[in-house]
Amino acid sequence: MDTQKPLILVVDDDREIVRAITINLERESYSVLAAYDGVEALEAATSKDISLIIMDIMMPNLDGLSALMKLREQKNIPVILLSAKTEYSDKILGLSMGADDYISKPFNSGELIARVKSQLRRYTQLGGIDSSIGDHLLRSGGLCFNTETKELTVDGESVRLTATEMKILELLLKNAGRVFPTEEIYERIWDVPAYSVENTVMVHIRRIREKIEINPSNPEYLKVVWGVGYKIEKLPVR
Repeated sequence: MDTQKPLILVVDDDREIVRAITINLERESYSVLAAYDGVEALEAATSKDISLIIMDIMMPNLDGLSALMKLREQKNIPVILLSAKTEYSDKILGLSMGADDYISKPFNSGELIARVKSQLRRYTQLGGIDSSIGDHLLRSGGLCFNTETKELTVDGESVRLTATEMKILELLLKNAGRVFPTEEIYERIWDVPAYSVENTVMVHIRRIREKIEINPSNPEYLKVVWGVGYKIEKLPVR
């Protein structure tokens, strides 16, 4: 196996789906590892150098959402969830639990590959979206984000973010005070055109608030400008 290739873990109890996804990924020169339930997925994710996980929700032994929750206790590997369920509530639940993206079955293989490439770009690229700042520390109030180590502290306490949460916060911190429309956040973070993306972005914003704000319902840092978008307040460093 070429260790220079990103290693993608594909998890689904339907072996035909795993085989089809594997063929498409290998055509794009990715290395692929297969697992067929959540238990196998966790074992692989903790023992191998996985770059990204594509995981079904409905599986035996340990379902995808339960596996995702356990994974997020240790790893920030990008996770794309697959599910036959199409209800918004299921999508929001998956994103709330730490997924980076979500695709409903049946899916277009081209769309899946595009989303994989987008997630891998965001996960592996160093620096930031608008990086022209020499200082690798981004600060606002008690927030401090290191763009080199990808570490966030709030009033000196370390805070863990998923890969997607990290990119959103980095974008907003680098442009503190600027209001970003929901569609622009989505297009710049997911790197695909925005269409009906309000719920997806809102869930990630809510998760970030829960991690960085003392009172998420009355945020100090991550503010909504109703009808416009979201911003990080430009506050004196403390």
